[in-house]
Amino acid sequence: MSKDTKTNCAARGALKIGLNSLSQRSGVPAIAGTEAFADVMMELLRLTLDRNETINLTTITEPEEFIRLQIIDSLAPVGLPELERAEKVVDVGSGAGFPGLPLAALYPEKRFLLTDSLRKRIEFAGFAAAALGLRNVDTLHSRAEKAGRDPAFREYFDLALCRAVGKLPLVLEYCLPLVKLGGAVIFYKTESARTEIEESILARRLLGGSKEVKIETYEDILPERKHALFIVTKEHPTPEAWPRREGIPSKTPL
Repeated sequence: MSKDTKTNCAARGALKIGLNSLSQRSGVPAIAGTEAFADVMMELLRLTLDRNETINLTTITEPEEFIRLQIIDSLAPVGLPELERAEKVVDVGSGAGFPGLPLAALYPEKRFLLTDSLRKRIEFAGFAAAALGLRNVDTLHSRAEKAGRDPAFREYFDLALCRAVGKLPLVLEYCLPLVKLGGAVIFYKTESARTEIEESILARRLLGGSKEVKIETYEDILPERKHALFIVTKEHPTPEAWPRREGIPSKTPL
């Protein structure tokens, strides 16, 4: 057996373990436990790492690690009511398409918009979506602040996702203006980010977010990682003053 074959077998094994654990959750789409879905995720792995040889898409280049830290991690919200009831989902700062692409493959009935400020990465996400036959994915090359002020996107989505972009006060300003009243935002964080909850009180109050931040850990699918999902619901409309102009939120977070 060649080294590449062994590597692919190990990656597929890690994928099977993660998907089997995911399938134990209540309300998870049945497709999650199928070989067909695993095939799509393995093809996403191949597409990303092949293109990564010419374009910097990810620093995670070992296939088994990529499966766990990109694909399985992306699927962490699966089964949560905020995702299950959402029809229109925006992935803010999607980069090469994570978490949006794995989730879109699992939920073909939902509509996903993947946004990123770096053109080459979001163009790859669009290419990968087409190559995988994901007809429920659109892409947008834009800064989050600009998208949040665009009438076509402002308070339009049922759910916003944001993974590995910044601290809560910053990503709340990026995401809450995009979410409709009664919707939610889900941030992928480490458990140590609990300290950011108090730091984000002002941002939540100004932007229309909930007083409480719900935290869901996901050791069931990634037991070796101390990661969690931080969930904020949209309880009030976001005032027109937010988000601020491009670049200001990152320079002066709320």
